Amino acid sequence: MAETEHITVATTSAGVGGTDEPGRSVDLPVVELLTGRGFVTGKSGSGKSNTASVIAEKLLDNGFGLLIVDIDGEYYGLKEEYEILHVGGDEECDIQVTVEHAEKIASLALEQNVPIILDISSFLDQEEAEDLLTEVARHLFAKAKKQKQPFLMLVEECHEWIPEKGSVNEVGQMLIKIGKRGRKHGLGMVGISQRPADVKKDYITQCDWLVWHRLTWNNDTKVVGRIIDSEYADAVEDLDNGEAFLMTDWAETIRRVQFHRKQTFDAGATPGLDDFERPELKSVSDDLVSELETISEEKEQTQGRIKDLREELDKKNSRIAELEKELQDARDMTRMAEQFTEALLDHVEGYNPGRTQKEKERTRQAQLRGAIEDGEGADDGEEVADESSEAESSEGESTDDQSAGSVGPDGEPTDESEPASAADEPADSADEPADSSDEPADTPDEGAVTPDTDESAPDATSGGGFGDAFGSFADGGPAISGGGERAGADGAGEATTADGGADATDDAGDEPDGLDLDFEPAASGNADGGAEVAFADATAEEDESGDADDRRESSTDEGPHSQPRFVVDLRTELEEMDEKTRRMLQYYVEQGADTPLNAHFSAGGSGDRTSAYAHNRELRLAGFVEHVGRGRYAPRLKALVRERAPDEPSATDVVDAVTELRSTIGTA
Repeated sequence: MAETEHITVATTSAGVGGTDEPGRSVDLPVVELLTGRGFVTGKSGSGKSNTASVIAEKLLDNGFGLLIVDIDGEYYGLKEEYEILHVGGDEECDIQVTVEHAEKIASLALEQNVPIILDISSFLDQEEAEDLLTEVARHLFAKAKKQKQPFLMLVEECHEWIPEKGSVNEVGQMLIKIGKRGRKHGLGMVGISQRPADVKKDYITQCDWLVWHRLTWNNDTKVVGRIIDSEYADAVEDLDNGEAFLMTDWAETIRRVQFHRKQTFDAGATPGLDDFERPELKSVSDDLVSELETISEEKEQTQGRIKDLREELDKKNSRIAELEKELQDARDMTRMAEQFTEALLDHVEGYNPGRTQKEKERTRQAQLRGAIEDGEGADDGEEVADESSEAESSEGESTDDQSAGSVGPDGEPTDESEPASAADEPADSADEPADSSDEPADTPDEGAVTPDTDESAPDATSGGGFGDAFGSFADGGPAISGGGERAGADGAGEATTADGGADATDDAGDEPDGLDLDFEPAASGNADGGAEVAFADATAEEDESGDADDRRESSTDEGPHSQPRFVVDLRTELEEMDEKTRRMLQYYVEQGADTPLNAHFSAGGSGDRTSAYAHNRELRLAGFVEHVGRGRYAPRLKALVRERAPDEPSATDVVDAVTELRSTIGTA
């Protein structure tokens, strides 16, 4: 670095305000320029940019570092003579830079003493340009505190960054910070503007040196009068191009001077009629920009990777949406299939929607167990007939054929009817099984068949029960169940004849398809078979009645505030869920349909998509929410209550159940 202490930039000129002999050299102290605060102003074409270029050329001639913030792209002409790094946002620059290059630019300028033109005019995005300038200024200020090296920063059109009126943005705040505190760290600043009235006066009044070129607008000349004197306010309008009033802290007088003409290509000159010929500009070495290029390459790779990750994320999100739609469609199809199955089962004879498959199996097993036990103890005909009679009377069912007689409170017929005499007749005419038929004679079964009628026995295929086609062997002879409508007493009476034995196939009616019922049982086998038929039917009916009681008992909780079993189960499912999952359900119930992300965030989550959908999936699989389109989910408590209820619940039951569930999740 040269040891020059002063640079010559102008000569004195004659005229109003001139206090020195015309033609004398005007020198400026280098240290004051590099570390102080300066201000150069003048209307367009008056020579202010030329003055800044002359100062820059003199500093570059002596090896001093500087950074020029070029707003209009008029300083690249310095490359005609000097190896200066031109950075910006287009291909005209030596290298294209972004905010990621800010620290490296400051490092090259201040630590490696590389002169730099930061061309803001080449950026199409003004916000991007401001961000870059802010970061470069911030890094310059931070490094100057450690470097303690004289360095100058020239800022064109500074009224855009530090305006007199309006708020000062982040760029302006950083520049004001450099202007106020940069001097003690060796960092100086020169603001250049064609409108002094628009520049913040706090900056102008703190400057160490000022250059006033020609100004004609009344507001601008008033600024000259307030800062210098009214005499200069009138004279500033008559200054020639390149001529200015120079005011400095190191000189006692204000001088009228004529600045030298810049030596390099004037890129900011107004185009004329002459042919424009751009000179050959010097380029910087490859080593100088290699690190900046590395930053650019890394940025491109990072942006490419980010783009790939975003595309991959979009694909996964789309796939998640597709899978959610498929799951919802499958759920809808399952629901439709269940409804279709229910509709078909409603048409099946004897179908009871309140009974589950497990209960039906229990009934079949009870019928089978009762028939086998009856076969082993067939001799106890009186007990079998009694159980059959009690089972028949507990059902309380009657048909047109069974309504001939009625039963009183004590179990005796209330009037003389044919079923009573019909029940007595088999007991009188039978030889061996007379003892087992006494009880049916006293308490006639509602389903007993009147022996005086000519109607044949019920068809084996018309009963629809386990005993319809069941046969067991007792005492060496098979007995055939007479169908669901044939009671124990009826079976006993029909199976026994006056002759002491009758063909079982006569009472059974037509044979069911696929069953070979052509056999001749013994007389004693007929009696046993009747008891077996009565016991099997009674057992089936008792089990069926017991199952119904079990269902009624199991459907409620014990206690003063009993709730249906399915409500207790739903409440238990809710209580076992994660607290955040219940809060998401609470959000759906209170707010209505919404996205899992919003529900998750409201429940205290971080808004993470994976976690949100994991909690939401638990609610959806349990049936508490359902997809309603466009990624939104809605609560379905009423529908879930109707699905879980063993029988069709009333509107009041649904409301009570939903209220209980809402209380469990905290929305009551």
